[in-house]
Amino acid sequence: MAQRRITAETMSFNVVMTAMAIIALIVLVAPTLVVLIVSFTSGFSLRFPPQGYSLRWYVALLDAWQLHFAARNSLMVATWATGLSVVLGVAAALGIARSKTLSARLLDSVFMSPLVLPALAFGLAGLMFFSLIGLPVSPLTLVIGHTVVCVPFVVRNTVAALAQLEPSLLECSASLGASRAYTFRRVTLPLIRPGILAGGFIAFMSSFDNVPVSLFLRDAATDMLPIRMWQDLEGKLDVTIAALSGVLIVLTVAIMIVMEHVTGLSRRLAS
Repeated sequence: MAQRRITAETMSFNVVMTAMAIIALIVLVAPTLVVLIVSFTSGFSLRFPPQGYSLRWYVALLDAWQLHFAARNSLMVATWATGLSVVLGVAAALGIARSKTLSARLLDSVFMSPLVLPALAFGLAGLMFFSLIGLPVSPLTLVIGHTVVCVPFVVRNTVAALAQLEPSLLECSASLGASRAYTFRRVTLPLIRPGILAGGFIAFMSSFDNVPVSLFLRDAATDMLPIRMWQDLEGKLDVTIAALSGVLIVLTVAIMIVMEHVTGLSRRLAS
């Protein structure tokens, strides 16, 4: 009877969790599919389902110079922020990963704090700080603000990768006469590379899609793509934005597939 009860409990748990997973998947995927379908509309308004289908709005993207300018700015800021986040995040993770001291735990909390603060509050605080030190808002302040927000993703993923690294490998390398720099370059770095790449990918996407920090730390000449899309939708419901969203969705999925092929994160989780 106990075995039957456990089996029934297990089955009911699996059914409930499966149902919840399906509902969550529908809630997450359905809006994306709606945007993709609407982006192929032949009309002049955002309407679901579309009255007709056409590629006209994707063709219109080729002449949307304001969106091109904003996309270039977002790409530039995201690239710089990701590069700095990887360098700073990996260095921080190496310092706090295997340390059990109070200072290491405090530093870990400091690095994670941007994820705890509301994004709007952080953006306003950043604006006040830069004004206090006399640094005008510019692409430089954007890169700094985005880097602060993105570093926690790199730190957390790199720390997780370092936690799976066998200390005996480092000890063997040291016993064979290898320096710390050589051990890091030839042993540590290749083994934690999937974690670094995963953190860098999340950091890049977070920076590219960031709105709150960009609202406060950009100047009038630096138009960012998420803000431009938001303004166009708020003012005139431009269907071109739906086409641009479709392009971004496809590019994001493609990058995710490439990252999976490079890092093999799902295979690592399965094993």
